[in-house]
Formats: sequence, C-alpha cells, structure tokens
Amino acid sequence: MRVIGSDGTQLGVLPLHKALATAGDSGLDLVEVAPNSTPPVCKIMDFGRFKYEETKKRQEAKKKQSSFQMKEIKVRPKTGDHDLETKVGHIKKFIGKKHKVKVTCMFRGREITLSALGRELLARVAEETADVATVEQMPKFEGRTMFIILAPK
Repeated sequence: MRVIGSDGTQLGVLPLHKALATAGDSGLDLVEVAPNSTPPVCKIMDFGRFKYEETKKRQEAKKKQSSFQMKEIKVRPKTGDHDLETKVGHIKKFIGKKHKVKVTCMFRGREITLSALGRELLARVAEETADVATVEQMPKFEGRTMFIILAPK
C-alpha cells in the first residue's frame, strides 16, 4: 500500500506491517483514504481529529444548504379588494423570506358555481405578485378548493 506521512510526504509503497509500525512509532493512526486505487492509499494521521474535521465539514455544508417552507394563504371567491391587498402583502413578505406560497381559494356550498370567479381571483393574485414571484403551478381544482403555488424568483 502507498503510505503518506503525517506531514504530507510520500513514504512510498510499503507492506502493511511496516506501515503500521511507522504509524505506531509516531504515535498516530494509519488511515485508508483511497481504498479503490491501486495500490490502496493510506495516510498516517490522528484518526480522532480526522473524524472531527469530517463532521465539521458536513455541518458547514448543511448550514449553507437552502431550505424553504410552504406557507398557505386562504381566500374565498367573494374576498374584498382591501382584504386581498392585505393578503398579497403577506404573500410578498413570505416570498421575500424565500418561502413558497400556496394560495388556496375555498368554495362553500353553492359557491362552487363561482369557479370562474375563483380562477380570476387567483390570476389577479399571481399578477400582483409577478414582480417577486413566479407561478410554479397553475390554478388547479381539488375537491372544493382551487389553488396555485408561487415560488420566489
């Protein structure tokens, strides 16, 4: 196996017992870093420190990972203009925080006949938030609700 010293210098191709003896003399561990190469590559290092640095790298990568949350805003076909403006303000605030927003139009009782009104309402919401959001899913009917999903640009 190819052995790399603790300071990064190559010690050459050594048999296993010599590599272990060299690592033991320096008070460190022999760690296999590339098992699939020919010959396998081992490095003399402190294994505990190596594991610690690996976990730190994983945590740092996880920290930089972007995550989003799905927020939901509910409206009705007869929602007033001012109420809708308020809800659009909330949608813009959520989009500003990089969250996706599901805008749901709920129909009660005989309001189901006003599906065209609900579709217009959702189109109006999409139009008013067009500067900060894109429509990820067009208006879709599911039971007594119609919804669209908005995502940040």
